[in-house]
Amino acid sequence: MEPTVHIIDDDRSFRTALGRLVETYGFGASCYESGEEFLARLPKSETGCILLDLRMPGLSGPELQERLAQTVPLLPIVFLTGQGTISAGVQAMKGGAADFLEKPVSSKTLRDVIDRALAHNEKRRAGHDLLQALQAKVSDLTPREIQVFDLVVRGKRNKQVAYDLNTSERTIKAHRHSVMEKLGVTSLAEMVSIAERLGAVRAAQTGSNPTFGPSPKANIQRH
Repeated sequence: MEPTVHIIDDDRSFRTALGRLVETYGFGASCYESGEEFLARLPKSETGCILLDLRMPGLSGPELQERLAQTVPLLPIVFLTGQGTISAGVQAMKGGAADFLEKPVSSKTLRDVIDRALAHNEKRRAGHDLLQALQAKVSDLTPREIQVFDLVVRGKRNKQVAYDLNTSERTIKAHRHSVMEKLGVTSLAEMVSIAERLGAVRAAQTGSNPTFGPSPKANIQRH
């Protein structure tokens, strides 16, 4: 799918000119006169990036950035403003902006910034798709298999897992085999990798510590 550059700016002549320039780069361009209009026409696909004015009537650029972090978190935001300050730039970058440019900006600089934003977008979408696939696999595990998975990636031996779960080592081996089959892995290292990815995501979402232990790799060599 062709990336779309979403241009949000209350200056009609500027956003029209910018849209035409973006189209000469070979990208799709979609223009909005306000943050409210963009929210009302949220893109179905998160393929692309956003060029966002800093100060607009209604929702300001930073206020819209905060809203979009929940609705279209994968779309990178590039601020493009004629009223930029150091503090505004710092705030925007802390909020996750891909870049912060001051008008006027050269065509080459704008093209370079858009290219970087689109590359960042592609990388984030790939990571997001991978995590969704991993989460789908883990969701197929039974509650007991989740327990075994959690303890195994923490570095516990089958015997220790059996003791913790008050069952036999043979049963744990069967559960472990089933877990590996459902996850599509053949080694403990691959199980740990999945646990780390999912744990990191959950920690980012909740602000808590990773679910599957802080550093399970340290225990791999004992098996």
